[in-house]
Amino acid sequence: MLDILRRIVQDINATRNLSEALNLIVVEVKAAIHTDVCSVYMTDHTRGEHVLMATDGLRPGAIGKVRLKFEQGLTGLAASRAEPVNVDNAPAHPAFRYIAATGEAPFHGFIGVPIVRRRKVLGVLVAQQREQRKYTTDEESFLVTLAAQLAGCITQAEIRQALGRLDDDALSGTLFLEGVASARGVALGEAVVVFPATALDRVPDKDIENADAEASRFRQAVAAELAELQRLSERMRLLLSAGDRALFDAYALLLSSDSLVNGTLERIYAGNWAPGALRATVLEYANIFAEMDDPYLRERAADILDLGQRLLDRLQEEQIVNRPYPDSTILMGNEISVSQLLDVPQEKIKGLVSVRGTSTSHVALLARGLGIPAVFGVSNLPPGRLNGREVAVDGYTMRVCIQPNPALRQEYLKLIHEEAELSRGLQHLRDLPAETLDGHRLDLYANSGLFADIAAARSSGVQGVGLYRSELHFFLRDRFPTEEEQTTIYTRVLRIMDPHPVVLRTLDIGGDKPLPYFPIAEQNPFLGWRGIRISLDQPDLFKSQLRAMLRAGTAYANLSILFPMISTVSELSDALGLLHCAKTELQEEGVPVQMPPIGIMVEVPSAVWQIDKLIRMVDFASIGSNDLTQYLLAVDRNNDRVAKLYDSLHPVVLAATRHVIEQSRAAGRPISVCGEMAGDPAAALLLLAMGVDSLSMNLGSLLKIKWMTRSVRYDEAQALLTEVIDLDTASAVRERANVFLDQQGLSGLLRVGK
Repeated sequence: MLDILRRIVQDINATRNLSEALNLIVVEVKAAIHTDVCSVYMTDHTRGEHVLMATDGLRPGAIGKVRLKFEQGLTGLAASRAEPVNVDNAPAHPAFRYIAATGEAPFHGFIGVPIVRRRKVLGVLVAQQREQRKYTTDEESFLVTLAAQLAGCITQAEIRQALGRLDDDALSGTLFLEGVASARGVALGEAVVVFPATALDRVPDKDIENADAEASRFRQAVAAELAELQRLSERMRLLLSAGDRALFDAYALLLSSDSLVNGTLERIYAGNWAPGALRATVLEYANIFAEMDDPYLRERAADILDLGQRLLDRLQEEQIVNRPYPDSTILMGNEISVSQLLDVPQEKIKGLVSVRGTSTSHVALLARGLGIPAVFGVSNLPPGRLNGREVAVDGYTMRVCIQPNPALRQEYLKLIHEEAELSRGLQHLRDLPAETLDGHRLDLYANSGLFADIAAARSSGVQGVGLYRSELHFFLRDRFPTEEEQTTIYTRVLRIMDPHPVVLRTLDIGGDKPLPYFPIAEQNPFLGWRGIRISLDQPDLFKSQLRAMLRAGTAYANLSILFPMISTVSELSDALGLLHCAKTELQEEGVPVQMPPIGIMVEVPSAVWQIDKLIRMVDFASIGSNDLTQYLLAVDRNNDRVAKLYDSLHPVVLAATRHVIEQSRAAGRPISVCGEMAGDPAAALLLLAMGVDSLSMNLGSLLKIKWMTRSVRYDEAQALLTEVIDLDTASAVRERANVFLDQQGLSGLLRVGK
């Protein structure tokens, strides 16, 4: 049966449209289980009906004409229950409804299996037989398994059919596709589809006579590529932060690594020509990364293949063709490489759409750094049929609109214009305080690291850096940075921001952030070895970083240190013990160390419910809203099956956040919130009402949150909090908060929080 399932799915995926797919389903399923009838009813949610769309065994004339209201008949019963209905004598069942037009009078045995995708019933797969018997357990299991596979196949077929309609009539409608990760913003432009290079896979082996000459040719290609990477890095210097340019360093490290270069040279000296040796080496290492459990490391396989293709092009002396990019280019593909992104002139690239990719991919990081709206993980995207079409990219809702109709197109243009106008219109707030109309002050800080350059934060008028991700400097190297290197880095950060405060977070790796030279393979990395757990288990590395931070603090008094992912009192005690040990060691060396303010990140549920004890052991706390939301709701926001369940306005998240804020204030300790929640206007409004002292966010959100703060009254925000805190759903909370913002004249912010 497994082979039959695979064949049916493959055949369906090869069809051109939905009608062809459904007709193939009924024919092949009927033959597979040797039944008398197989039919597919598709669910029309707009009209509340199940429509007979294909059949093999009933009258063909009934197709498209027979419609069952929701919960009508055995078919409707299967759909309403979202589970199979298997009966031996259908006409005798209370829910049975006889429809003469189908010619189903001779049939007794009936089974209806719902086709469900992400909680939504797409249709019902029905089989009928003359014999008065139930379908066997094996037959039912086969149909249930097939129906689960059909959900995705039918969605793809619907997309192909919708694209066909757009080809025939550009005004027939629009097509929306959803992703799982994004870079915020809205863009409209012409799709330029790029495909991953396959030439590397097809390079043959070839014997050589002069290995030295071939090795020299390869070394020249490596040197030329290193020079090109340097040129690209310099070109991006004014556009990207140091963190966002980390990719170029990563590529350079790959080129200078023993594994890639020496591995290729070994194959050359074994008798293979340079392209063949390169192909074998690149594919070997790409396959190793592709099979790793950790999603971040799997993403690196694409980087290795991309770099290998660039080297192959140089070896074959193939110049990159200057393709004519339109002025408003939306780059689309199955998996866009960094090279493909950088090939597009900066002034022409407006958006990105990719079938694969997550928020941790290098392309995603570059898109955010360049301010390019993007949607990743659009699993239903058929890029091969989209080249040249007009496409809207909505990074806020993580949706892509294919060929928007005239009215929708104008709406997108309006949103783009409004975003640009809003950004320009808020510049006058740069040096003004974030203070409510009735005088309540809120401090606004910047997150720095992968998403913003520290110098940009200094010139933006922020009150300081609320979260400096120190792990960035570990990612930029092929080894752990020394204490001296770290001291230089942290001193520079403190100097640039002086006298404004800087909160340096200690190394936060693991989960979705493993170091390339310190890989961590775990079945469930988010619940595994990460954050402070790694630091405590590697006290040599941890103390080296703490000593570097304390050394930097001797020159500037604006240092604070933050411990990530504290989950128990004993963890915090151990971390503080190592910190005091580092301080003592420095003092013994004659370094005039003063202990800076020390804080913890509240990111896991156990820290929430022990906050009364934890907060009294430190000087301040910062709520890490991204991880806290993920852990409280048990939702991986990069998983397209559950991403829509992730919402920081969930009542449980709000209750936990409020509890931490109240306990911190009761202990007389400052409390902040960082992460996406801080930059979400609706969430920031409620955090303000809870009494949070400060918010730390990406620079792009800062002026918008300042505008919100300066446009509301603190007492009215508190009244809103009282109103929404007992609501049952995140959507209800967001809807009420958005109504409030709209009433305050802040409708321009609502797009940001969607």
